[in-house]
Amino acid sequence: MSYFVTGTDTGVGKTLVSCALLHAFAAQGKRVVGFKPVAAGCDDDDHNDDANQLRAASTVRASYGQINPYCFPHPIAPHLSARHAGSRIDFSRIFASYDELAGQSDEVIVEGVGGFCVPLNEKQDSVDLTKQLDIPVILVVGMRLGCLNHALLTMRVIAEAQIECAGWVASVLDANMPALQENIDTLRERIQAPLLGVIPFQSKTDARVAATHLDISSLVELEADV
Repeated sequence: MSYFVTGTDTGVGKTLVSCALLHAFAAQGKRVVGFKPVAAGCDDDDHNDDANQLRAASTVRASYGQINPYCFPHPIAPHLSARHAGSRIDFSRIFASYDELAGQSDEVIVEGVGGFCVPLNEKQDSVDLTKQLDIPVILVVGMRLGCLNHALLTMRVIAEAQIECAGWVASVLDANMPALQENIDTLRERIQAPLLGVIPFQSKTDARVAATHLDISSLVELEADV
């Protein structure tokens, strides 16, 4: 089984939640691997920090290139970062890496880049990638002012694209967010998918701690029905 982890924006906790999901499934004895198809922003070794975290949280040993087939230097929109690097994101390369990882594991957690509608090349975006991978999406909602609009607009895109939403996660970004619980309750009323957990604000993120705040029982039930 695989899941595409997307977010209401960039910097909302997709990597934290993706790694937490890897730890949660690994605790059930599953062979797990993280997959970051596209990353914008890399270090001197041409590695991306998000992809490195996913690799560290995986129990399946895979090469960096398998886990992150596209990594571009500039931390800007991926299609622009690719263009600046003289490249273009080709889905066939992504699918080849995904198939390799899926063949070695029980669970593949695919982490998107930016928000769900971010362009990946001149014609395709993350919505297209998720549809072609044909896997359910998990939405990470960055809990801060403006999250309701961002979350509900993203859910509308998911529904219109006829992509299954396996659940959503509330990622608390503002330790002092006013009416936090009321915002979460509002989203629970309007999102027709299970709330998988609320990740409290962390001054220093820890995916293993975050995993303790997730309830993946609905995902386990979903997989049992497949």
